[in-house]
Amino acid sequence: MDSGDEPEGSNNNQHQRKQYHRHTPHQIQQLEAMFKECPHPDENQRAALGRELDLEPQQIKFWFQNRRTQMKAQHERASNSFLRMENDKIRCENVTMREALKNVICPNCVGQPVTDYFDAQKLRMENTQLKEELDRMSSITSKYLGRPFTQAPAVLPTSVPLLDLSVGGGLGGGPSLDLDLLSGCSSGMLPPVTEMERPMMIDLAARAMDELIRLAQAGRQLWVKGVPGDALDTLNVAAYDSLFAAPGGAFRPPDISVEGSRDSGLVFMSAVALVDVFMDTNKWTEFFPGIVSKAHTGDVLMSGLCGRSESLIMMYEELHVVTPVVPTREFSFLRYCKQIEQGLWAVADVSPDGLRDVPYGTPPRSRRLPSGCLIADMSNGYSKVTWVEHMEIEQTLPISALYRNLVLSGAAFGAHRWLAALQRACERVASLAMLGAPHHDLAGAGVTPEGQRSTMKLSQQMVGLFCASLSSSPLQRWVLLPGTTDVSIRVAAQRSAEPGQPNGVVLTAATSIWLPVPANHAFAFLRDESARSQWDILAHANQVQEVLRIPNGSNPDNCVSVLRGTMTDANQDGMLILQESCTDASGSSLVVYSPIDLLTANVVMSGEDASGIPLLPSGFAILPDARPGSGAGATSSSSVGPLGKISPGCVVAVAFQILVSSLPSSRVDAESMATVTGLIGTTVQQIKAALNCAGH
Repeated sequence: MDSGDEPEGSNNNQHQRKQYHRHTPHQIQQLEAMFKECPHPDENQRAALGRELDLEPQQIKFWFQNRRTQMKAQHERASNSFLRMENDKIRCENVTMREALKNVICPNCVGQPVTDYFDAQKLRMENTQLKEELDRMSSITSKYLGRPFTQAPAVLPTSVPLLDLSVGGGLGGGPSLDLDLLSGCSSGMLPPVTEMERPMMIDLAARAMDELIRLAQAGRQLWVKGVPGDALDTLNVAAYDSLFAAPGGAFRPPDISVEGSRDSGLVFMSAVALVDVFMDTNKWTEFFPGIVSKAHTGDVLMSGLCGRSESLIMMYEELHVVTPVVPTREFSFLRYCKQIEQGLWAVADVSPDGLRDVPYGTPPRSRRLPSGCLIADMSNGYSKVTWVEHMEIEQTLPISALYRNLVLSGAAFGAHRWLAALQRACERVASLAMLGAPHHDLAGAGVTPEGQRSTMKLSQQMVGLFCASLSSSPLQRWVLLPGTTDVSIRVAAQRSAEPGQPNGVVLTAATSIWLPVPANHAFAFLRDESARSQWDILAHANQVQEVLRIPNGSNPDNCVSVLRGTMTDANQDGMLILQESCTDASGSSLVVYSPIDLLTANVVMSGEDASGIPLLPSGFAILPDARPGSGAGATSSSSVGPLGKISPGCVVAVAFQILVSSLPSSRVDAESMATVTGLIGTTVQQIKAALNCAGH
């Protein structure tokens, strides 16, 4: 800085005068206009501008200094992004070279692979140089920003992909599935909103709120009715563009699709409690484990909840279908909550694309358009929720044929599915709060309400782990096995030390199948303990008995159960099965279970804290088929097709988890691979045989 950049006077006076002033939007607009013409105004220009804007010349001076600093930081950030892409490119080339050289044999080395003599030191030096350059750029950026600048997301999941998944293992060689590949960089790390961005963000959120209210209350001019008797509507995109698009903004590239849907219904939760769920990203993830794989708050722009005026946050969210064969959707967006009138709340979402720089890579082309919920308190414990989903999607990664129509029709992430999941989650919360008379546990003694709550919380943790383990997030590396079975099996290995997961290396294997039976039939079969011996090979064809059942919703099939084998040997092993089965109005269902020993079960049912109990969940995620002719499809004037009430079939994701080793440095061996592959292959065959659809 120049010598005149610091205010005159003693250090004490400096601290006394060091106050932060928030400029009005008009002042910022005039300052920006002046900055474009003259980034370095002289003393006379600063004084004139100060008189015009009612600001001190010193304030003008500091604003221009900060603006120049931001411009420098943006240039450095762009350089940093370029270097990152170069680094990624080199890493990809290194991986390609390693893979190509694996099967090259040196004739002078008696069959020893050339890779043993590959000069990795040169690659390490190049990567070190690039890292030093990135560090230097980050240091410069931090200096200009006046705060630490993170090169990559600072919050990585504690469950990270295993670096080397070997099938042959040991000295015997065999095929190797190398997971030391680029798995992508999550954009989940959001830069804080600057003081200059804040007024623009608040204005954007307010306009999104107005548009949401108009969309939620609009009639047939914007919405096309779905199935007769259903509240679900699909958006007429052409009509929307004519009413809401800015001049020239109605054009969108052909590779960008629009999904818009609306649904409404009653939810068993007060409006204030629902608002708390929407604005708390931890609760948001817990309520929607089958749709939201991860979410966090990037910045709080306005705070105020539960009776206070309004709140505004910058939020990151990753949406998924519970299967590794459907790409996730990532959004960074503003979530604005406001009480419109007594008993009526609105929660609006909108992506701030174009208003701020993208710190990593290219700007995302998928974005949330103004959407959200109107929540009306009914004063009887219920709320009426009108849910509007509206987004632009760029589908860059392939979708499995089994799920393609479900996703492309908009049903997978449409308003009907969100609202049905919310209704189901609220029922579960209500049942947890209203647990009453004791149930009977294994010893015949009553399980207290505290024990039931502890069991339900452990089961909720289990379901969350199961759904997260099947995410196709870029940070979760899946490998398709070259199998000999009729189903395509994908595997992923993870090291984990997070509470609720066993320490060590966990191997997850998954596949997806189509069954020619309705989704509710498949769900009823898989959750029925009396039919379990028909598909569960670990039951050894023995009957399974339900020893504890905790209902958690109006549907009697929605419950948490503790199961036990009827054979004496099973009792002596002291192993039980914790299972949760749940379904909602969209037809989406889960049957998730995990082995649990008798001692742990008794501890949980006594009411002790269950958050640290390690689980290895396996199970099934069931979705109705959405192929054309099954009740799902978009009209020519619609962007989304509703999820049909009746479907000729369903898609089932099947997943198993096993603990390979309690040592984090262990590698997956051939025996573990064979175990999970055999489990899935045999389970799928037996399910198809039991449902009389073995030929599909």
